[in-house]
Amino acid sequence: MLDRSKFNYAALPFIGIHLACLAVFWLGVDSVAISMCVVLFLVRKFGITGGYHRYFSHRAYKTSRLFQFLLGFLGVTAGQRGPVWWAAQHRHHHKYSDTDEDIHSAEKQGFYWSHVGWILSPEYDDYNEKLVKDLTRYPELLWLEKYHFAPPILLAVVCYLTYGWLGLFWGFFVSTVVLYHTTFAINSLCHVFGSKRYDTGESSKNSLWLAIITLGEGWHNNHHRYPLAACQGFFWWEIDISYYILVILSWLGIVWDLKQPPKQLLQPEAMIAKASSIA
Repeated sequence: MLDRSKFNYAALPFIGIHLACLAVFWLGVDSVAISMCVVLFLVRKFGITGGYHRYFSHRAYKTSRLFQFLLGFLGVTAGQRGPVWWAAQHRHHHKYSDTDEDIHSAEKQGFYWSHVGWILSPEYDDYNEKLVKDLTRYPELLWLEKYHFAPPILLAVVCYLTYGWLGLFWGFFVSTVVLYHTTFAINSLCHVFGSKRYDTGESSKNSLWLAIITLGEGWHNNHHRYPLAACQGFFWWEIDISYYILVILSWLGIVWDLKQPPKQLLQPEAMIAKASSIA
């Protein structure tokens, strides 16, 4: 029997978006719907990778207050709460990675919990304001936090008005679910499968295939070794689409001061003698 005292009703929209994907059996698909799905996935994915993660969580580069808000708004449309909440939970993860205090450790709490279990838990509805004092001083970011449900709803309406039920289904529901699980996979899969270049004292791994589908987030062992870097692919052959976008934005003067990993980390002596591979 369900223990309602522990059920997180705030997770109902998250569950509902997944259930909505069952409509594929009635709605079908066409090229326009697939195009909407792919474009809205990629654009919003950058809102998470380039915005929520590399900017809000790690301050890996600088930008204007206006573009900061636009990054936050774009990230909110992905349906992963607000930038302040997201950054607070992520900073906590880095501070306590793979310890008993870690919010989502695959090593300590299991694969399911690290992937999605913690999201469904009411224990993490709130966030530690002490970890994000640099963000809570901006009222517009707190506004996004308070009304984080509004931008996704607005996007869903736009998808419906643009291409009807197919637009809503593929452009919003399917692309949002793919966004969820490509984000969560870094917390789970990248702490279980892959190779380790650096001894970081925790279980992070590098994964090429995850780097490709997550716009560069799969170089997770690199990231845990030096979280402040705007790039997560430390070498030219490590595909990092989010970083390429940031470089283009820096050429346009929209972002600047992209932090790089220290040169000594790129030397063989800084790495594990032979990168261990789990998968």
